[in-house]
Amino acid sequence: MLDKIEITLRNVTTGNLHPVYIDVFDNTLSRKWLPQLENLLNSDYHLEKNYCFLGFSESARNIEFLVKEINQLFLDINNNPTIDYHIDDHFTVENCTEKMYSTTSNSYITHINHDKFNQLHLYFEDTQGVSGAMSKHYLGADQEGRWLIRQLNLLCHEAEYFIMSKAKRESAPDWIRPSNIMCWLNAPRFTLDDSDLELFGVDTIARDPGGVYVGVNKAVGKHHWEVYQDEGRDSRIDELTTTTLKPQTEAAGDFDIEWGKSPKNQPFMNEKLDGFREWLIANKFDPEDKSLTIGFPKVAQVDLTASFGSEDFHHRLSILTKYLDVYSIKTSNAYVEYDYTWRDSKQLQVPLI
Repeated sequence: MLDKIEITLRNVTTGNLHPVYIDVFDNTLSRKWLPQLENLLNSDYHLEKNYCFLGFSESARNIEFLVKEINQLFLDINNNPTIDYHIDDHFTVENCTEKMYSTTSNSYITHINHDKFNQLHLYFEDTQGVSGAMSKHYLGADQEGRWLIRQLNLLCHEAEYFIMSKAKRESAPDWIRPSNIMCWLNAPRFTLDDSDLELFGVDTIARDPGGVYVGVNKAVGKHHWEVYQDEGRDSRIDELTTTTLKPQTEAAGDFDIEWGKSPKNQPFMNEKLDGFREWLIANKFDPEDKSLTIGFPKVAQVDLTASFGSEDFHHRLSILTKYLDVYSIKTSNAYVEYDYTWRDSKQLQVPLI
């Protein structure tokens, strides 16, 4: 073990606090990642609380709220002259979801309309560009414009997470997949090297409960697993709605925490991963090629018993649902408090872009 991290969660209504304890592994990637995280904490980088607790179906950031935010975002982008991009689109709860019959619950369950969200992500790709080749819209945008462009991506993924979580709650509540996405604005990046690639692989897609994983792809683009889930088993990369499919070449001190149960060796997960391997081969990728950086490299593990008194998923979820705010983070060499909430995001973030 390399270090211990303590994250304090807060109930913003009552002010009550709840500690979460994390053991950091001693591996090649965690030795790069932990100093990056401590730099974010010691240098007071801004934690993006508007994109932090994903897949919590009891959150105030529900699908009705997110649809409203997406539509307001379209208006703000269209009215910002520095972006020079127009979005002629409108989201409703009805057109971004679709009803599918579940034999498990004997009822119709609300699922994601992937076509609608793939189009939303395409707006982001058009306006943002990719690492090393940012678009003219992003380069010409003012601070608020760049913040608005970023929200296209964040709101897209947050809404997808929420819809998926709600569907699982209705049809298979044991398999809700809430998570924490811990991203800091303008986080410095480091380049992954060959020694880090061994932590990737198709099998790492099935994440552990309480697993801590190095965060989102900093190359700006969807990775292979996301594309497969969004576009379907029969899709081919030369026909994709999304225009960027990138391996993960860069990382930061960002990290994700998986709160759901482990789907490892579950029949439904084995079927998904087998289908994904077939898709990779059909698209001329080698499923065993670690340089594709498929999956989620694990750098730490939440001590579930110390943090929640039990490893039971529903007990853990019942506690987490009450504390949907990160108040502080502490390592051996760093400590910071974040005494603001997601409602303050735009006001605090735009000046930092």
